[in-house]
Amino acid sequence: MRIGELAERAGVSTRALRYYEEQRLLSPHRTTSGQRFYPESAVDRVKLIQQLYTAGLNSHLLATLLPAIDARSVGPELLDRLLDERARIREKTAELQAAGRRLDVLIELATHPDTEPCPASLDQAAVREAAAT
Repeated sequence: MRIGELAERAGVSTRALRYYEEQRLLSPHRTTSGQRFYPESAVDRVKLIQQLYTAGLNSHLLATLLPAIDARSVGPELLDRLLDERARIREKTAELQAAGRRLDVLIELATHPDTEPCPASLDQAAVREAAAT
């Protein structure tokens, strides 16, 4: 299939497909006139690349990871990198959850004003609110 069809079927732009090719994540065949031609399996490959990007992995890691996935063999060094990435994502998730709790406190203060002074810290206010419920 040609690049436009792959882009449509995989839900990405042609620009993204060209980027994946530059990063050596996707390898189209070329016709004699130089046009890209992709096998049917490229749709699933692009979707996998998108899932890995969504998981927070960068193109450099993907270039190492994809051949290991194809070989169904992730060595110890690559496994360590994946474990580090998972730890980073979990840490970021905890930070985002804490930010969400702070926003909850601000929303509560904004929608239910009282005579109490504003808290010195949104983190302390979140703890007080959690204890009160």
